[in-house]
Amino acid sequence: MESEKINLVIDDRPVEVEKGTTLLEACRKIDIKIPTLCYHEALTPYGACRLCLVEVEQGGRTSIQTSCNYPAREGLVVRTSTERVNKTRRLMAELLLARCPDSENIKQIAEELGVTSQRIEPKNEDCILCGLCVRICSERMGRGVLGFSNRGSKRVVTPAFDETSEDCQTCGACYYV
Repeated sequence: MESEKINLVIDDRPVEVEKGTTLLEACRKIDIKIPTLCYHEALTPYGACRLCLVEVEQGGRTSIQTSCNYPAREGLVVRTSTERVNKTRRLMAELLLARCPDSENIKQIAEELGVTSQRIEPKNEDCILCGLCVRICSERMGRGVLGFSNRGSKRVVTPAFDETSEDCQTCGACYYV
């Protein structure tokens, strides 16, 4: 059985991908680098870091979308480095840098995006709330002992009821990712 192909345009280049391909995967196929911290090929896309933003045009309407979880669609026009995209990515990098100013990955991405100063007071956290640890525990380890609690600036990753679960197999996968 032959798989269905999708035709779209990315940065003025025609691209053909398999149905079910995300925009991030389509961009990587043609060697367009898009920054991301929360994406992992083995896990369900989540869109938490907001660095993989692209501008999507369809039906005469343009919007900013996370490329890691936005499906490629027939006739879609995608722009990966417009002024709007770059400005929004820089803001996301600045917010992440304020949350975790000691993270080497975030510092590198911020530098690549041209973020040279911070307007936001640093919080000195060590977690960017990307959800990788939660997703690997649930999707790959089959345990689901981690999750998010609280909302907004008080959001944290924690085991249920903030107690270590007997279901945790102490595999370290959450820490590794």
